[in-house]
Amino acid sequence: MADASIAPAAIAGMFDLLSPNPPGWGGNLLRGLANSLQIAVGAFGMGLLIGTVGAYGKLYGGPLVRDIAAIYTTIVRAVPELVLILLLYYAGTDMINRVLESLGYQRVDISGLVAGIVVLGFVQGAYATEVLRGAIKAIPQGEIEAARAYGMSPVLMMRRITLPAMLPHALPGLANLWLISTKDTALLAVVGFSELTLVTRQAAGTTKAYFLFFIAAGILYLAITLFSNVILAKVEQWARRGMPSVKEAR
Repeated sequence: MADASIAPAAIAGMFDLLSPNPPGWGGNLLRGLANSLQIAVGAFGMGLLIGTVGAYGKLYGGPLVRDIAAIYTTIVRAVPELVLILLLYYAGTDMINRVLESLGYQRVDISGLVAGIVVLGFVQGAYATEVLRGAIKAIPQGEIEAARAYGMSPVLMMRRITLPAMLPHALPGLANLWLISTKDTALLAVVGFSELTLVTRQAAGTTKAYFLFFIAAGILYLAITLFSNVILAKVEQWARRGMPSVKEAR
């Protein structure tokens, strides 16, 4: 009888630990998840912006622009992301404050959220550059030549021809970058930002329920991935509207 009562008590204790209300840690985990998503969305958006500029610079820029873009993508992809995060987070914020002091301004405390977005966005930008560059090169050259023959300006050609035509080619790579950005937020735990991984570690260390909390964090990350896959599949279906499917192509 004693053994039979242990299991329900243990399960009840687990639910108490995961409760969103104190002394449960569920609310902390959800707030950490929200912080992780904010950083992931911001970093992915910043990476897309940098990647678009970088891809166009590599393909259509002058020699100096192409060299700068090549150095940027090579260094960022060569150095481990954790090292880049530590370098950019600490050295970057210190450099900004030194510049402000030299100009006569006071030092500023940079928000961890902003710093996280900038650091991960800078890393994402290098990979997005190569994804978008490959997608642009996959566009049939005849479409570009036709747009130029009609006298389209570079901006108009990008809006009406290049971006819509490259999107189906870029989406698989961009989808991977989005999922990577959701996981890379965990690296910010090393600089003390309160995202899901750091909160999970704090909860596990306080309660000693390591298995419970890290399994809970894994389930939350998995839920993000599954939900993202559904949304990305719909976006890809929309982007490929009018295009022949694989079966039709055969």
